[in-house]
Amino acid sequence: MATPKRSATRASSPAKSIPATDASKKKKPAVTRPKGKSAAAPNGKSPRTAGGKRGNPTQLAAAQAESQEGLRERTEAGHLAAGRTPPSQLTDKRSSGAVRKIDDDLRDFTGPVTEDEKLLQAPLEDRRAPGDFTRTDTWRVMRIMGEFIEGFDNLAKVERGVSIFGSARTAPDDPQYLAAEETARLLAEAGFSIITGAGPGIMEAANKGAKEGGGRSIGCNIELPFEQGANPYVDTLVNFRYFFVRKTMFIKYSSAFIIFPGGFGTLDEAFEALTLIQTGKIYQFPVILFGRHYWAGLIRWLQTRVLTEKKISAGDLDLLLLTDDPREAAHAVIEAHAAANGRGASRDVS
Repeated sequence: MATPKRSATRASSPAKSIPATDASKKKKPAVTRPKGKSAAAPNGKSPRTAGGKRGNPTQLAAAQAESQEGLRERTEAGHLAAGRTPPSQLTDKRSSGAVRKIDDDLRDFTGPVTEDEKLLQAPLEDRRAPGDFTRTDTWRVMRIMGEFIEGFDNLAKVERGVSIFGSARTAPDDPQYLAAEETARLLAEAGFSIITGAGPGIMEAANKGAKEGGGRSIGCNIELPFEQGANPYVDTLVNFRYFFVRKTMFIKYSSAFIIFPGGFGTLDEAFEALTLIQTGKIYQFPVILFGRHYWAGLIRWLQTRVLTEKKISAGDLDLLLLTDDPREAAHAVIEAHAAANGRGASRDVS
């Protein structure tokens, strides 16, 4: 901590103040900063990103654009690996997904701006006509309410759901794709519905496994700046504009999360569930990390850094289950569901 200046100390002291003289004023050198340097960064340097670059506004804007492009490429790679033309390459106009028709009365954008972005952006008066109620956050609350109603209505009969997450770019010949397909098949045969984000990759594998096992295959699609599209194995598709509404559906209608290797979205869902369990919002909710090798670094960091510094307790680590076996993953879900409903374990999986 920096040592406080003498003048600041005197100002806060009850002792008699000493009036400044012209001589004392001359003793204080003028503080000048080189151009381009801010008070927040006296040395003129911004902190570096995790990738090693200086984090200035220009770089962050470029990183966001690159990040969105990477997401689009990964999603397209998943469709291409499955032998399909990605919806985003079929046409420049988005024809499916969370938005089927652009309502100009509720949208005021140039380019692919999502409803989430408009909801979360800072309110600026020059973005809308004065007094235009249909373009305010108050009006959006009604749309959000309608989206909740639509989700609840479509998924109301799902009593034994399992959400499966993972990368959209995982190819059909990838061992993780095959493992997700097998896991979903075993769960479907045991009477569980499979819920995914409706995209390609691991999501497609899980929906495919659900169909093979004779279970309900559900996809919760999300509006993105590009056309994501739904995989062909979804039999119940619900489209969402808002991420938080969609995440509520995953939690509300699932009795477990199975997390296959994936990126930020996958991690987001995993830690969302862990936080709700840790805070007592949900109960008997297995969070299964599939792929020990992939998740090893994260678990090691949680153990050696987060736990060591007492940011979490030892029991928090036991909220995570790790496996490489579809049968183990399915059994953990079935056993937890049976325990939550006061019954013995259901029939074994094979």
